[in-house]
Amino acid sequence: MIANSEHNLQGVTKLKSYLELLKFRLSFLVAFSCGFGYILGSNGVMNWGHFLIICFGGFLVSGASVTINQIIEVDFDKLMKRTQNRPLPTGRLTTQEAAAFAFLVGALGITILGVYTNMLTTLLSILSMVLYSFVYTPLKRVGPIAVFVGAIPGALPPLLGWTAATGAISIEALIIFGIQFIWQFPHFWAIAWVSDDDYKKAGFKLLPSGGGKNLNTAIQIMIYTLILLPVGLLPAKFGITGIDSAIVVTVCGVLFLSQTFALMKTGTRQSALRIMFGSFLYLPIVQIAYLLDKV
Repeated sequence: MIANSEHNLQGVTKLKSYLELLKFRLSFLVAFSCGFGYILGSNGVMNWGHFLIICFGGFLVSGASVTINQIIEVDFDKLMKRTQNRPLPTGRLTTQEAAAFAFLVGALGITILGVYTNMLTTLLSILSMVLYSFVYTPLKRVGPIAVFVGAIPGALPPLLGWTAATGAISIEALIIFGIQFIWQFPHFWAIAWVSDDDYKKAGFKLLPSGGGKNLNTAIQIMIYTLILLPVGLLPAKFGITGIDSAIVVTVCGVLFLSQTFALMKTGTRQSALRIMFGSFLYLPIVQIAYLLDKV
């Protein structure tokens, strides 16, 4: 009886560890962005079953990508406080178990997209996985070019949703890709500023301007946040959405931008932390505003 209880407990712990590999919140945001692109691309003609399948496929592809990332970086994760309690550094799962899990999850995600969408969407999902796992991940120890490369798969989910709905890449699709692409820079750099001490232990070089937490880096964060203001208005300009979302996007953009001035002035970790949380709020609020305007 006791042996069975221990065996069951081990099984539950193992299952939790596998689920932890998926980074649920991050993969959920990827699925949300896929759904966002799908709804915009559907132009009011929604197939909710198709929508849920595409979101699930996007979630699985993201889960496989972040699992591969953790396999490649297991030795570096052991060095950083923010990552040392993950399943692989703690030994709760072996790299072989994680690799098998990543293969199964990734294969299932790509198969779902291949069966229920189209070739373009499937190829873009594979490109996203390859860029994130095998290009962005090793580049993190090379220099800030990693942020540019990582911003591409980071911005692909809404494009995947759009192509799943329409079967084509249009100017509208490139606009929603562009918004999420530009957003990645202040988002990534704020995280890199906050986690700089940890990242240095692992040899990660993500901050621009020679990797310093200085005024030059703060200015670059401000510039990309500033670019978000006009880029965020392009959906209204091209008739994808209307004036209501344009107002919301402008207000959010100005508030987001104001946080960067505080970082330029003080250069503190607290200011960078506010930008990081601001970036987490900005994207879903803006995407929801676009959706409500579309509906």
